[in-house]
Amino acid sequence: MSLVRVPFKAALLALLVTVPVGSASGETVMSKSFSYFSIGGRTAADLDKALSKAGPMMKSTGARHPGATRIKFGGTITYVNRGGRCAVGVARVTLSTRIILPRWKYRKQASRDLALVWDTLSSDIKRHEERHAEIARNHARKMEKTFLALKPQADCEKMQENVTRASVEAIASHDKDQARFDRTEAANFDKRMIRLLQYRLETLKKTQR
Repeated sequence: MSLVRVPFKAALLALLVTVPVGSASGETVMSKSFSYFSIGGRTAADLDKALSKAGPMMKSTGARHPGATRIKFGGTITYVNRGGRCAVGVARVTLSTRIILPRWKYRKQASRDLALVWDTLSSDIKRHEERHAEIARNHARKMEKTFLALKPQADCEKMQENVTRASVEAIASHDKDQARFDRTEAANFDKRMIRLLQYRLETLKKTQR
C-alpha cells in the first residue's frame, strides 16, 4: 500500500476571562470519542483507493486521509487581586479529541493474506491517532501550569496580554510537536509496516501449530 499520512487539526485556545475570585488552581478537563467511516474494496489496491476517497477531509492539506484526530482546546482563566496586583486565580483548560478511523465492510470475507494486511494497517492507524490525542493531553496539562506560573501584573489588562501571548505560544508548541510526530511516522512507515506484518505473521503461525 502507499504511504499513509494521518494529520491532525488543532483549534486555537479560547480563553474566557471570568470574575476575579477564588485561589490559584488548575483543572484539566479532557474528553475523547471515536467515530468511523466505512470503506469497500476487495484488493489491497482497492483499499488504498477507498481510504483516499472516503477518509476525512483535512483543510490543512486539501485532501482526504485514512484517519484523523480532531483536537479542540478551550478553557477559562480567572484573575484575582494578590498584593495589589492582578494574578491568575484559576486556569482551567479543556480538551476535546475525536478520533476518526476506517472500518472495512468486507473484512470477514477477506483472504487470510489481505486480512492480515488490513488488520496490521488499521491497528497502526489507530495507534497513530491515539498518540496524537496523547500529545494533545500532555500539552493541555502544560498549558495550565504555564498560566498558573505567570507573574502578577500591575493591572488585569496587562495580565490578559500575557495570558494571550502564553496561549498562542502554547498552541504553536503543540502544533510543532504534532507535526514532528507526523514527519517521524511518515519517514518510518515502510519499515514499521514490514516489521508489524512479520510479527503478526509469526504470531499467527505459532497459534496454528
